[in-house]
Amino acid sequence: MLARAVDNDGNGYLYNVNLRYVGARPALPYSLIQNISSNEVRGRGQIIEVDYGEYPQSILRASEEADFERAFQSDRINRTGKKYTTDSVNYQEYSRSFVAREHMEYEYNGKKCIRFVADGNCSGQTLSDGRKIEEGKAYWVLVEPITWLVDRVSNIALSKKLIFSGVKFQNNNNYQGDFERTDIKQFIDTCFAKEIVSNRILQNTEPINNIDSGIKRKNPYDFDFDFNCVSEEDIIKGAIESNVSVFLHGRSSEGKSARVKQLDPDCEIIYMRNATPNSLNGKSVYNAATGEMMDVPPTWYIKLKEKCEKEPNKIHIVFFDELTNALPSIQGMAFNIVLDGEVDGKWRLPANARIVAAGNDLNDSLAANQMAEPLFNRFAHVYIQTTVDSWLKWAITPRENYERLDYQEEKVEPKIHPSIYAYVAYKSYSGQDVLRTPYTGEKPNADPRKWEMASKVLYKTKKQEMLRALIGEELTRDFVAFSSLQVIRIEDVLQHNYTEKDLEMNVAQKFTTAAGLSSVDEEHFEVVRDFMKQLGAEPRAVFESMWVHGDTSRLEYLLEIQMSEENTQGGIRK
Repeated sequence: MLARAVDNDGNGYLYNVNLRYVGARPALPYSLIQNISSNEVRGRGQIIEVDYGEYPQSILRASEEADFERAFQSDRINRTGKKYTTDSVNYQEYSRSFVAREHMEYEYNGKKCIRFVADGNCSGQTLSDGRKIEEGKAYWVLVEPITWLVDRVSNIALSKKLIFSGVKFQNNNNYQGDFERTDIKQFIDTCFAKEIVSNRILQNTEPINNIDSGIKRKNPYDFDFDFNCVSEEDIIKGAIESNVSVFLHGRSSEGKSARVKQLDPDCEIIYMRNATPNSLNGKSVYNAATGEMMDVPPTWYIKLKEKCEKEPNKIHIVFFDELTNALPSIQGMAFNIVLDGEVDGKWRLPANARIVAAGNDLNDSLAANQMAEPLFNRFAHVYIQTTVDSWLKWAITPRENYERLDYQEEKVEPKIHPSIYAYVAYKSYSGQDVLRTPYTGEKPNADPRKWEMASKVLYKTKKQEMLRALIGEELTRDFVAFSSLQVIRIEDVLQHNYTEKDLEMNVAQKFTTAAGLSSVDEEHFEVVRDFMKQLGAEPRAVFESMWVHGDTSRLEYLLEIQMSEENTQGGIRK
């Protein structure tokens, strides 16, 4: 990217660079986009104009905006999986650095938009259609292609319009000409440059052609990026099939139990509000004939076991209804069942049994109790909001057409999905801890156990959007963006399934590749390490650091290889 600051009259200036009033017209080498830009035309004055990338630019008309908002409120709008980042700090807070705010991209009626709710930062400002912004009102901004003005001689493509604003050029007012270290350059590299790239790749699960290579390369993890098909019902089904317990949130009468019965009409329901220790965990009774105490399992367990044995090829659900209305002591007993898959440590749940729970949130019921963090974190969380469309679909579905879930004995998979390993390792190296995120008790957060549950879901469904029920919306979006990058896999390296064109990666792709390859075993480590040399010294060093990851034996092995290389090079020099 190139830097040149100008005022309203076009005069160059570089003062007050710590303000958030500036708008930016990014520039980049035309050669980078020449082969992938589209719609090249001759504009005014015979200047070449091309379209490359897309970004939120124009406000929707008020009439269309109302349609989008209604679709959003009734959950009839599609999420594309893309996001766009802005600075969330008030533009008058000069001393504060950039704090990211992400905006999800939605698609409706063939148009893609982002939604924002006006706060005090923008109240009274004027939109592109002349309207004044009202605080607290929701607005929709249209995502449009970016038009660039091209100077072939100088090899520069300059955006035709101001594309983004509100980001500081630099946090302090002492600019020394080092553009690479400025705040705005960091924003361009880490956010803007990635977000302008079209998300067509996310909509297509077919093999992707690498330009001039002739190699068809699929997503490195074979994920399904059809986000529009991942409904809350899909998440419930996918989690159950993955043997991950599900918790359904929602107000009374939202149809939580109806959703469970659609998957198992004869599910075993336990009303936790009225549960007692004996009804949940069973009891011990005195056997007069033997003079000994005898353990008797609870009634629900006996019935569940009979169903599972009668239909071993089907999944059978035990449904803990109104779990949040149960006493904390009863919730603790439920936690042991969810955690260990055992009742009172004596009777194991059948292999084809699954657990679903439901309850009202604290603000929806005076009788609700806060779930303890360990119990909350054992579930995938689905937030039910019944729409007219979903209710009508349920209303006309006869009971005999409910979708029963087949049970298949679980295959032995690697402990953690490689995409999760790569993501957590890369983020850790970048100074971000995504292994654990703060617990609020309201929305899902990440922790080591949640990532293990997420791994099961990915192996079973190959749909990353499912993870929003486990680790939350924001972290899922970031994970999707990471895992969607087209990188070279371990299998590609070992089979030499790559070309020189594939090695022309940007910085993010190089480090993502390093993270993904760092899960290689010791047998193939040297082959992969030799490959990483082609991506540069720093990406290779990252790969080595991630591969060692505190393992003393691996560190010793790496040091032996490095010493051997140094001795060989020294011999050659002699």
